[in-house]
Amino acid sequence: MGKFSLYNIPLRGLSEGKHEFKYDLDKGFFSLIDDGTADVKKGDLNVIVSLKKTAVTFELNFAITGVVLVSCDRCLDDIAMDVDTKNKLIVKFGKEYSEESDEIVIIPEEDGEINIAWFLYEFIVLSLPAKRVHPAGTCNKAMSSKLNKHRAKSVDEESDDDVDDDMSLDEDDSSFTDSRWDALKDAPIDED
Repeated sequence: MGKFSLYNIPLRGLSEGKHEFKYDLDKGFFSLIDDGTADVKKGDLNVIVSLKKTAVTFELNFAITGVVLVSCDRCLDDIAMDVDTKNKLIVKFGKEYSEESDEIVIIPEEDGEINIAWFLYEFIVLSLPAKRVHPAGTCNKAMSSKLNKHRAKSVDEESDDDVDDDMSLDEDDSSFTDSRWDALKDAPIDED
């Protein structure tokens, strides 16, 4: 019995029609997944898997809701992120395991079951925003001040002697440009 056996769905024995499976994902689930590089280390999520069996396919619809803790990209402290995602997976029997696309999976017919643990984790991680940061002003102050000392400065900031060294990284830095790339702004663009 493997560590993810709780997340096995036996497909072969199911009757045609609709079936429902429910899972609660907590820190135990994420500790099983954690290989040292995991994005999500803790969470409290509810999962409902609605499975529809037809003559040749199994359609699994996932509804995942709850909260996960991830590291803030800016200060590395934990930040709670809401998860509310719906995903779909089509499973077919075949000779060997393969992923035909993001939504279609072939599993060996002799196995007769699919383990959804890794799919659940992927759906959760893909539902999170690419930039994971605390709201402005709530990052770890000690880490923010250390990062500010090593932050790249624009030409305007370097020439200004009155620059406040405690300027927070929590401010929106989307207007910051690296002066090394300024020469490319006037480069001609060939459009075919």
